Amino acid sequence: MTKLMRAARLHAIGEPFQVDQIPVPEVRPTDVLVEVKAAGVVPNLRNVVTNYPTWFPFLPLPKLPAIYGLDSAGIVSKVGSQVRSGIKPGDRVYVNPGLSCGSCTACRRGDLINCTAYTFQGYFGFGPGSQQVYEDYPYGGFGQYLTAPAANLVKLPDSISFEQAARFGYLGTSYSALRKAQFSPGQTVLVDGATGTLGLGAVILALAMGAAKVFGTGRNKTLLEKIRKLDPSRVVPIALGERPTSEVIMEATDGYGVDAVIETLGPNAPVSTVLDSFNALRRGGKAINIGGVADPIPLEPFPLMCLQKSYIGSLWFTTAEGEDMAAMAAAGTLDLGVFEHERFPLDKVNEALDAIDQRGGGFTNVVIMH
Repeated sequence: MTKLMRAARLHAIGEPFQVDQIPVPEVRPTDVLVEVKAAGVVPNLRNVVTNYPTWFPFLPLPKLPAIYGLDSAGIVSKVGSQVRSGIKPGDRVYVNPGLSCGSCTACRRGDLINCTAYTFQGYFGFGPGSQQVYEDYPYGGFGQYLTAPAANLVKLPDSISFEQAARFGYLGTSYSALRKAQFSPGQTVLVDGATGTLGLGAVILALAMGAAKVFGTGRNKTLLEKIRKLDPSRVVPIALGERPTSEVIMEATDGYGVDAVIETLGPNAPVSTVLDSFNALRRGGKAINIGGVADPIPLEPFPLMCLQKSYIGSLWFTTAEGEDMAAMAAAGTLDLGVFEHERFPLDKVNEALDAIDQRGGGFTNVVIMH
């Protein structure tokens, strides 16, 4: 008899999810079957399932009905016949949802995130090849089980809860941005939008990586104070709209500027804020964009050349970077205890999406528990 599982599926764009009974997936030779314990409900999910077909028609979505759920953590239930070592049933894991085709020029060079078919399992894709990837891996975290390549698993120490691991997608995006900035212990960083989901991740990872100072911008002063209390000697909150951010930072650094800017602002943030933050960079500094500011950013070429500043885009993170974060959390340098979990059963998935709109900034972590 076919074993069944419960999964919350979207049957039509803009409609609520509904819980269905579907077969548990079969495992291919190089894949694993993961029993999902927690799946993060990311802040952008409602936009994806209601607005992306009109906002971003060039970003492929899975065919309906579809199982969404970007960030999943759980227990390995079964491994494929060609999964040789390192992963076994019973392992606690986070599933990196970034999938690539495996055979294009970028993939053959080990540059998986720049694959033309790069796809977020349980979310959306980036190229025409994404539809084939969806057919190969149609299971997101809102199902009780999913299949994934063994190479996409991050092994979790017992000290990391499944709820904390379900935040790894946003944490990893921030961590990869810091790495692209060549951020080093003793340096300074400005996190633009520090109170949000991406921004908070950048703050705690910069602290874990040995930042001398972390400047963080935001509009909500209550949340800015919570950010400051994470490490009062190293975190410097900056309230947007009172003084130019670059002015505050240049005063604090004796005119030197910060070594890196991590840009995490949302779609409606003004471009003037981005340019202000860019002016806070030191000579040779790097600004990494992982946010969603929608309007064009008019950067002048002269500072890029004469001051050797860089403005760099960063999409996601590698499984190796996920392993780094798990190791930092296990060692106690990365504090995952800052999150305030709001847990919902699978039957309440639509209520979980409503809770996202009421969250307390990046500190709130909305998760589906199986």
